[in-house]
Amino acid sequence: MSASTEPTRDQALAATRAWVETFVVARNVCPFAGREVARDSIRYVAVDAGDWEGALHRLVAECERLDESPEIETTLLVLTPGLEAFDDYLDFLAVAEALMADQGYEGTYQLASFHPDYCFEGEASEDPANFTNRSPYPMLHLLREAGLERALAHYPDPEAIPERNVAAMRELGTEALASALAALRDGKR
Repeated sequence: MSASTEPTRDQALAATRAWVETFVVARNVCPFAGREVARDSIRYVAVDAGDWEGALHRLVAECERLDESPEIETTLLVLTPGLEAFDDYLDFLAVAEALMADQGYEGTYQLASFHPDYCFEGEASEDPANFTNRSPYPMLHLLREAGLERALAHYPDPEAIPERNVAAMRELGTEALASALAALRDGKR
């Protein structure tokens, strides 16, 4: 798939699933993800982000689904097409976070953010550390706060996770990480 070709929903979901398995779990970026992959408790949902209103309704619907489905631990909303520009994505994220609070989900669910061009504030875009939050497609990760708290309570030194990930990404380097992410987007694992 070339960069100018819009992915199908199935391609975007397959790339995201592969990213979770071959990057997040395999590199232990999130030490809790492997358990959820093994339990098959991650829900993957493609959302047309070109229609913000519809995408925000889908976000709330996914919160409602989590309310009703305790066997689903977390949901990844793959936002394609529509939020390819990182600044647009950040604007959408701010609206989504405000909506979650307005709907009474603050403290119940939280959003983690991922984007192909993710860049931490104050960091250079080419810093490999940004790959801790880079994904094949723009994404919102809807997490259960209670599940996260349980996982963190049983993990030694959870505060060290971000530092460990930054060091690992910098050791791998931007070129290798960008190549791996592009391969996932192109369906080449």
